[in-house]
Amino acid sequence: MNLKTDYKSIIKETSILTVAVAIIAAAVYFFLVPSHASVSSISGLGIVLSNFIPLPLSAITMILNVVLLIIGFFTCGREFGVKTVYTSVMLPLFLGVFERIFPDFGSMTNSQELDVLCYILVVSVGLSILFNRNASSGGLDIVAKIMNKYLHMDLGKAMSLSGMCVALSAALVYDKKTVVLSVLGTYFNGLVLDHFIFDHNIKRRVCIITKKEEELRQFIIHDLHSGATIYESIGAYNMEKRNEIITIVDKGEYQKLMNYMNREDPKAFITVYTVSDMRYQPKR
Repeated sequence: MNLKTDYKSIIKETSILTVAVAIIAAAVYFFLVPSHASVSSISGLGIVLSNFIPLPLSAITMILNVVLLIIGFFTCGREFGVKTVYTSVMLPLFLGVFERIFPDFGSMTNSQELDVLCYILVVSVGLSILFNRNASSGGLDIVAKIMNKYLHMDLGKAMSLSGMCVALSAALVYDKKTVVLSVLGTYFNGLVLDHFIFDHNIKRRVCIITKKEEELRQFIIHDLHSGATIYESIGAYNMEKRNEIITIVDKGEYQKLMNYMNREDPKAFITVYTVSDMRYQPKR
């Protein structure tokens, strides 16, 4: 039974990673390559190097991924490394397939600016899926993951910083407009990626003082299937003692909680804080 479950989870995980890599490859081949921009990726650097090296983009991307892949395997752990080995192989394969099926593919938008914009939007979807599965498409994603782990930088900012050097490499081949688009594209790619990731993981710390304390506690535990902490608080005006219920909820649970409070006790005192990092430190 456990073996079947493991097979199912492996197949599911592999399918998700494959779809994410296909999205990234499509963004690179159909939008980034026609724009000639070098936006925040090893594939972007490969586009520049393809002007000097007589190899297809898929081969250059594979070669560039190898060194960073080895570094990522040792610095980010076995799980990250194993998944990224798979995605790093699949990305060049998808690019190779696109090169064969759609040789000499031109711009879909006939606009360099729109090509870069479409690339940013599409590739951010694929990258956010991979990062939230503790994986990467290889290349600069590995660099960003390392910076996120050891320097505690937001993934979007880490992508922007590492990708800026790649963007500037466009100056070796292309005109000033392309270089500017590469730099701006890298910056906005980081912002969009950051939004995709943290909007997915966002939590809210909700603090509530209500007359219907027991009803609220039951709602949080049995309806939201979440936990809560109760603190004793004292009002400064009349020194009245009341209990404050604190819970951490995601976006969906937050909406349900607010609907419940508006319905059951609209006069309750509620404060809300955004939580981006939660850690549990076990007792020693």
